Amino acid sequence: MKKLTAITGTLLVILFSAPLHAVVQKDTTGCKDHPLFTKMPDYWIRSCDQKQFDSYGFLTAKGQKTQVEGQLWKYSYYPQADLKSKPSELQIQRNFENAIEKQGGTVVFKDRTKETFKLVKDGMEIWIELATEFTGKYGFVIVQKQGMVQDIVANADVFMSDIRTTGHAAVYGIYFDTGKSVIKPESGQAVAEIAKLLKSDPGLKIHVVGHTDNVGTTDSNINLSQARAEAVTQSLVKDHGIAQSRLRAFGCGQFAPVKSNDTEEGRAKNRRDELVKQ
Repeated sequence: MKKLTAITGTLLVILFSAPLHAVVQKDTTGCKDHPLFTKMPDYWIRSCDQKQFDSYGFLTAKGQKTQVEGQLWKYSYYPQADLKSKPSELQIQRNFENAIEKQGGTVVFKDRTKETFKLVKDGMEIWIELATEFTGKYGFVIVQKQGMVQDIVANADVFMSDIRTTGHAAVYGIYFDTGKSVIKPESGQAVAEIAKLLKSDPGLKIHVVGHTDNVGTTDSNINLSQARAEAVTQSLVKDHGIAQSRLRAFGCGQFAPVKSNDTEEGRAKNRRDELVKQ
């Protein structure tokens, strides 16, 4: 018995005196590095997310953000637990700055913990936000700017049904660049459906009412929505032969939201044109 006790004690001494190594943390299941960047040495991907189409506000000046829409990725990176010397915020920032510069990108804005970069690569405009922490953790958001692929198709029959029922019809699928009033080419189908509606009922006259979200000043939103509504009416006249006398543009700005402006989904719903029967 004494021998067994001695052996057991020896084993315990060996076990507790052996060096303890932290388990190497692997990337979270389903996550892999974005093609633009590799991870910092001895780091792992804590979380990742990807959306086919979304919007993100990138800091472009102190207290000022620019909304960019397109394909979106979000990543967060943690250092391995046994990493003795963690890189500083500055070291992580410099690594990203050098990586962006080598690809022809530029720094748009920088403060102590956040940086905004812009990169044009293979004809695509890409925006990146880097966020760092004193703990060694870092994360970034990437938006590859592009127009949304419209899944819900504007339809003249639906417009007519809505106008007969409620006196107005919401139109989604008419696109503009942020702060601009020039109709983008991918809006052609939606405008054509409005023209189809008007041609199917020669006696119908409509107000084309522009709506915005609440980003920006009230005056600028009213002016922008007016200009966009006028752009739609001009397209109907010039491209589809609709008589100007049947159309009237009106800018409502942010004053008639259909959803809360507190979320991007809500703001996207509020950015619309409406057809209102005169």
